[in-house]
Amino acid sequence: MFRDYREIIHNGLWKNNQALVALLGLCPLLAVSNTAINALGLGLATVLTLVLSNSLISLVRRFILPEIRLPLFVLIIAGIVTLIEFSLQAWFYTLYTRLGIFIPLIVTNCLIMGRAEVFASKNSPLPSLVDGFAMGMGFSLVLLLLGSVREILSAGTLFAQADVLLGDFAANWTITVFATDSGLLLAALPAGAFITLGLLIALKNSLYP
Repeated sequence: MFRDYREIIHNGLWKNNQALVALLGLCPLLAVSNTAINALGLGLATVLTLVLSNSLISLVRRFILPEIRLPLFVLIIAGIVTLIEFSLQAWFYTLYTRLGIFIPLIVTNCLIMGRAEVFASKNSPLPSLVDGFAMGMGFSLVLLLLGSVREILSAGTLFAQADVLLGDFAANWTITVFATDSGLLLAALPAGAFITLGLLIALKNSLYP
């Protein structure tokens, strides 16, 4: 049993990381990862969505008719994302406005639907929960790495405005990597996200072909 869960976690974090292997969820990866905090906020929302949707779908999988499983999966995921969106709007409004449309677009993230169809609908709740957490964390780590690299290159800082996600106590968490009036503009643009993601994929393939 331990070996099975270890394999699930290894697949989610590294071997089958969907952002680097299947290239799922590229829209938020490229659009939101301009700063580390934006990336972390969307990443945590994605983890929560995956954990809750995988667990719930696994619980009800025996009662779902095959003909309606995909619409029902979408309905479950949409309900969870709506609750997360309302929570962000209530308690993290600044972050909510910065992430904008990419919060409700979590519903259309192929990673979440893919895990529901491939794993949660075929396995019991606990492995499905672990799978959702591992896959979400793998996706979030790639988001955070992209956001960190792009923020450093474009602004010379790291974790700027961390208080919008972590509260007032994190207001002074900004790390100045180097002082600059105008960083590398390319890093802040979608093209910079494409290039950075391509380099990460190449690095992973070189380490784990």
